[in-house]
Amino acid sequence: MNVQDTTTLQESLEKFTEWLDAYGETSQDHQDFYAGTLSRKAKALYYRRPAIGLPAVAPMVFCEAFLPRARVLFHPPMRLPIADAHYAMGFALLFNTTGKETWYRRAVHFLEVLKSTRCPGYGHYGWGYPFHWQTRNGVIPAGTPLITTTPYCYEAFEYVFRIDGAKEWRDIMHAIAEHALRDYRNKEAGPGAGSCTYTPLGETGVVNASAYRAFLLTSAWREFGENRYREEAEKNLNFVLTNQQPDGSWPYAVGDVREFIDHFHTCFVLKAIAKIEKLTGDARCGQAIDRGTAFYLSHLFDREGLPKPFSRAPRLTVYRRELYDCAECLNLGTLLEGRFPALDGAVKRLLGDIFKNWRKKDGSFRSRKLWFGWDNVPMHRWGQSQMFRSLCLILRNSGGSSHSNLVTGRG
Repeated sequence: MNVQDTTTLQESLEKFTEWLDAYGETSQDHQDFYAGTLSRKAKALYYRRPAIGLPAVAPMVFCEAFLPRARVLFHPPMRLPIADAHYAMGFALLFNTTGKETWYRRAVHFLEVLKSTRCPGYGHYGWGYPFHWQTRNGVIPAGTPLITTTPYCYEAFEYVFRIDGAKEWRDIMHAIAEHALRDYRNKEAGPGAGSCTYTPLGETGVVNASAYRAFLLTSAWREFGENRYREEAEKNLNFVLTNQQPDGSWPYAVGDVREFIDHFHTCFVLKAIAKIEKLTGDARCGQAIDRGTAFYLSHLFDREGLPKPFSRAPRLTVYRRELYDCAECLNLGTLLEGRFPALDGAVKRLLGDIFKNWRKKDGSFRSRKLWFGWDNVPMHRWGQSQMFRSLCLILRNSGGSSHSNLVTGRG
């Protein structure tokens, strides 16, 4: 990254932090249209009987495509732990880069928020969504821990622990690891392989869920030296590796109708495997990354060389591009920087597009490029926080790291 690009990045991050201060830490969300009681019922009907349910969900689909600001009519703004965790990591990275005490204090603030928003009713630390989530398999109640959310919170506490060494953060990391180990079930999925549940009581088969758990427990094994974490992580990693398709891809889930392949879930899986490879040196991870990245570059970018949502879409989509995909592309590309020249090129091209087309005057980012126009509603969980963290990571990696011992390459 040249000096001009670095200056643009610094200015963008400074403007974003000013926007965040003014806007606040709650926001609308991607799931707003389906978070209310009536819209959840419409979505459930659509899942059960699509032909009958389609007219019921049509108003929400229309609003999503043409009136995105109507979200506020369906659900009020809320605070989401995934966003808080990403903001904590982003500010920790900014402190790591600049040594500015303000950024460290902001990171600690978001950890304090996470402490207060952990899911009640569990002996250890886990996080989920603050709304009832209607899925194909039923409703996941608000406050249910999710293995796709909790690892980000683990990383947030780890990032700040690497800065200040506070025992409290490490104790919470241990409590999160215990939650990930004890509160989720594994279903045998072949020799030495296990597919973990999405929630403590949920279904198995979702590939990125097992990838997340494999990474969290592997990281905890390295931190705490407890082999029980490594043994369980190995089962989940084996499940992920054995379910990589011949073309290098992973379906969203194994053994049901959700065999779509999309951008950010592919990034989630590749990121988890790349982190595990860094922690263990497992050669199988490198092979999976090579194949997975080849598929990723060939099938999940459009003709302009920019991220596209699906290689195989499960339904008609109302948007062309998504900020979340862009953020995860940057995260993955930074984690694998220098390993795949084509991926490095994609990151550089995407950064130019972000600064040209996605960045708004107030410092925030557009949420989606729709088929007609843009969705400009800021959503902390659905792209703002992930983009902030990814840009902080790029800045840290481009400018060196001299203010803490945060491990380079954690993405």
